Amino acid sequence: MRKPKTQKRNKAVVDKPARVTMMDIAAAAGCSQAAVSFVLNDTPGTRISQQTRDRVWQAARALGYTEKTYTTKAFSYSGLDNVIGFAVDQLATSPEAIVAIEGARQASWNAGNILLVAQTLSDPVMEPKTIKALKSGGISALIYMTIYTRQIELPSYVCQLNIPTVLLNCYTADHAFPAVVPSEIAGGQSSTRHLIMHGHHRIATITGEIWMQAAQDRLTGYRRALATADIPFDPELVIEGDWSAGAGYASTMKLLALEEPPTAIFCQNDRTAIGCYEALKDAGLRIPQDMSVVGYDDEEISRHLVPPLTTSVLPHLAMGQWAIEHLNPEHMPGKRYPIAKLECSLVKRHSVAAPRAKTRQILDGAQTSP
Repeated sequence: MRKPKTQKRNKAVVDKPARVTMMDIAAAAGCSQAAVSFVLNDTPGTRISQQTRDRVWQAARALGYTEKTYTTKAFSYSGLDNVIGFAVDQLATSPEAIVAIEGARQASWNAGNILLVAQTLSDPVMEPKTIKALKSGGISALIYMTIYTRQIELPSYVCQLNIPTVLLNCYTADHAFPAVVPSEIAGGQSSTRHLIMHGHHRIATITGEIWMQAAQDRLTGYRRALATADIPFDPELVIEGDWSAGAGYASTMKLLALEEPPTAIFCQNDRTAIGCYEALKDAGLRIPQDMSVVGYDDEEISRHLVPPLTTSVLPHLAMGQWAIEHLNPEHMPGKRYPIAKLECSLVKRHSVAAPRAKTRQILDGAQTSP
């Protein structure tokens, strides 16, 4: 097997050492982020066992945490006050907004600034009122986020604020403001290439709703990985889903009904992968012995599936931090800002292995066994 080429990482990622976050420490210590926060900040009145405290500090030190990580001012703004507004269209749809807010919160507190968060639902009446209320509340900078990655037309009332503004998970056609999005094409390519490196050539993918840019980009990455490996694209191996577990189940059953089913499935989010797991188990297939599965998003549930799911991290925590760090008080009208794309790194767990037999032979054997 040829050694894969090292992927060139985004400049925004490699130029700065990774910041140790409470989420990193929580994952390493096997506890909640709240517990990590209470331990590291020595919050009074919390009944956390000494065993948990020791485990948190052990994980924190192993990851290179020092108390300066959260208390030192990592950067400062000349000409900015201590209040930053964060406007997002939806908070409750998925965890990405909360993760991005946490990244922005961490970076804000490092510099002694506070964050005011507001949900707008993109309502044509209430959003301008919300932005006006933030401005009246004394914000000196604004992060404007959409939950779905897409090109937007920034409302005039945002453009006329005359304060530093950064776009998070969205961008404008004129590139008039700094903007940061996930590198979804590279993420789809990396996920598919991981399966190819394990010897798979008949790889299916279950997409999200294809009108969404994330689904389009992940599919583009899938096709690029196949093309790079000289594997012909087969449209019958692409099933459109809707990001749900139910769609993952139904789509997997469609793939298993093919005359030549796949040996691996790239589910374009973890919820789809949950349905995929259930369908494979109902069909008598083992993961990864009989079918390899890759997800996307690295939701909390992915590490608790059996087996734990190989998936990609959506970099919303880093995007929130990036947004704070690129609130430029010297914004120049007319300047074009390149869109920053942050890496969706692959988290390798135990749901991928080399193919051992054609899936149809395994399915036929399962159906004829007593």
